[in-house]
Amino acid sequence: MLDRLRPDPVQLRVALPAGLAWGGAALLIGAPSLVPVVALVAAALAAVAILLLRRGRRSDTSRWGAPMAQTLLEHVALTLALLAAIAVAAGLGGARRWPPALDDAADRPAEMVLRTEETLHPGDQAPWSAVIVRLGGASADVPALVLDTRPDLDAAVPIGAEIALRARAVPAEPGEERAVLLDVLGDAVVASEPGGAAGAAHALREGFRAAAADLPGDGGMLLPGLAIGDTAGLDPALEEAMRVSALSHLTAVSGANCAVVVALIMLLGGALRLPRAARILLALAALGGFVVLVTPEPSVQRAAAMAALVLLALARGRPAGGLPMLGAAIALLLLFDPWLARSYAFALSVLATAGLLLLTGPLTALLSRILPTALAAGLAVPAAAQIACQPVLLLLDPVIPLYGVPANLLAAPAAPIATVVGLLGCLALPLLPNVGVALLWVAWAPAAWIGSVARTAEAAPSPSLPWLAGALGVLLFVLVAVAGLALLLGRHRRRERWYRALLGGSAGLLVLAVAVAAGGALGRAVTRPANWSIALCDIGQGDAVLLRSEGAVALVDTGPDPEPLADCLSELGIQRIDLLVLTHFDADHVDGTEAVLGRVDRVITGPPLEPDHHRLLEQLAAGGAAVGQGVSGDSGSLGGLDWLTLWPPQGGLGITEGNDLSLVLRFAPRAGEEGASVLLLGDLGELTQRLLLGRAPPGSIDVDVVKVAHHGSADQAPPLYAAASPSLALIGVGENSYGHPAPSILDELEALGTAVLRSDTDGLAVVSVEQGALRLWTERGG
Repeated sequence: MLDRLRPDPVQLRVALPAGLAWGGAALLIGAPSLVPVVALVAAALAAVAILLLRRGRRSDTSRWGAPMAQTLLEHVALTLALLAAIAVAAGLGGARRWPPALDDAADRPAEMVLRTEETLHPGDQAPWSAVIVRLGGASADVPALVLDTRPDLDAAVPIGAEIALRARAVPAEPGEERAVLLDVLGDAVVASEPGGAAGAAHALREGFRAAAADLPGDGGMLLPGLAIGDTAGLDPALEEAMRVSALSHLTAVSGANCAVVVALIMLLGGALRLPRAARILLALAALGGFVVLVTPEPSVQRAAAMAALVLLALARGRPAGGLPMLGAAIALLLLFDPWLARSYAFALSVLATAGLLLLTGPLTALLSRILPTALAAGLAVPAAAQIACQPVLLLLDPVIPLYGVPANLLAAPAAPIATVVGLLGCLALPLLPNVGVALLWVAWAPAAWIGSVARTAEAAPSPSLPWLAGALGVLLFVLVAVAGLALLLGRHRRRERWYRALLGGSAGLLVLAVAVAAGGALGRAVTRPANWSIALCDIGQGDAVLLRSEGAVALVDTGPDPEPLADCLSELGIQRIDLLVLTHFDADHVDGTEAVLGRVDRVITGPPLEPDHHRLLEQLAAGGAAVGQGVSGDSGSLGGLDWLTLWPPQGGLGITEGNDLSLVLRFAPRAGEEGASVLLLGDLGELTQRLLLGRAPPGSIDVDVVKVAHHGSADQAPPLYAAASPSLALIGVGENSYGHPAPSILDELEALGTAVLRSDTDGLAVVSVEQGALRLWTERGG
């Protein structure tokens, strides 16, 4: 059975070189200066390999050792040719991604027109993807991420709308999908709405979303995602349940959705007795329309490209093997956009497809020894996809979902029904509203079932197994997975020496993996300094900083979610909070407060601006906390530390925006006490940072440690950080689409000689003070 893992060499003729070229492209786009060199060298070596191949075919193959050498040389030639072509595409694309006109926009704000690449909804605050289409009076084509500012909207702005604004451009890191980060100044206005197919697709999406919103519970929230990949209606709790249960892929458009569209059109054409060519043309047209409807995300591009290639192969009467089609799709997409090489969504889509093609058959054969074939196949499909995708998923979140395979098995019968019927309902709503609504109700039932499966899996004991983070964790998983597959699928080889060696090595690796997972908490507790005075909790995209002195504890902000904050407090043994500081009321600073209700003695906050803010303070007061609003000049003590509020001033200087009214506090040890001085900047922007610098008491800004404002956004005042001159900077940040932390603030801190601790890369981080020096410990680095 192990031989089933060895695909036909013909099947690998395109897939293997495409995969290797993909890896090369991922490295190449991060080093733009090397692109011309790689293009020339790869092209030259490819030409040499092709000449050797031609000479070898005209002569006796024994000169090459075996036909296998010819195959290897073919792979090398195609890999180098693809890499050379991708390098040329990257060189041409690099010039397009930063035209000369952007140099002026980097120095000072410039007028520009953007075309949106996602739907903007009223009240949304997240950055948005767009393409700069006009800059300085000239046409442009620059992929951009717009930070922090959205236009004031009365209604949704569709994909393809043009927005005029004034912004400052900051180059993104090499290799990033978006070439430019835009810091918008002033108002942004909608200049034009999209027409044609883009406008019609927007109307369909919005009508579907509105109709699904009238459906109850999880089914109504999940249905747009299952049918057309629209996840805007998911609440955070359901989204987290889908992630923990490994069901998130069901709400991302993939090959299954494209296959459904193509199959429906081909069946309809067959029923109408259309010739094959007409059916294929109709299927290609429907596929194109579907891509416009669901928007061309990286996973959609991969699925649509592969489906189109299969249809073209059928039109020519040629075989359409899965691996060759996958390889051809990878190559074509990277030639079109080399920056896809570093897209997580693209990688997960490719790996899931490869896992299904390579592993489903062998795993089904293995499981069918003890299970009915249908059930064996049902388990093999999610297992194959999870094994293939897990290395990339570990880079995003170092845990392994323990219930992913059974959850997918339970959800599998419902997913295609929800997808097909939901899509039909979406298309029917504008023409036959009653029929469309009826179809949505039919699709709601399987969608609700999937939501129930997700929440049940999340609520089960230990839904995830913690794993080693970073490249070492990925390598360990790959070794364990390869060894495990070889052991399970190679039972008839158990007498061979290499198999016995593999058995022993696999046993050792499995023991190591269990030891790493089980011993992680013990290891952290042993190595973490017991006398820590500052802790940066890893709570995702948000802030939660602890300060401790002489047994008294202050918590500054609570992050976006109670669960990770509760985990952090438990990890550090914190039972009671003497002082809770809520710098302002953004969700990523206060939504974790539930974790400390009833455990707080005193609360000071920034200005509460909304009824929800007052309700949160009432909950804290009901739990026994003394609650008050902080202003500049307030002071107090925490063990051996004194604290002083530096911002906002009394009356707020007319400022009404929540971030710029953030409480800013300075903690410092009293004379004769050992400890570190800390400045916590909330979410202040550049202007208010400059105002703070001008109004702060002399010497109050100079500190040992600074909590960087607004998760390291680009909206910073370098003079403030220069005045603070910190030895250490803390950045509370998680996976985000905001570009946090921005390269500009990281460069500024590096220039100051400031060490940086980031919760997204370092995990939980603590700081202790020993003999006047800071000692740092991180969860992922020790």
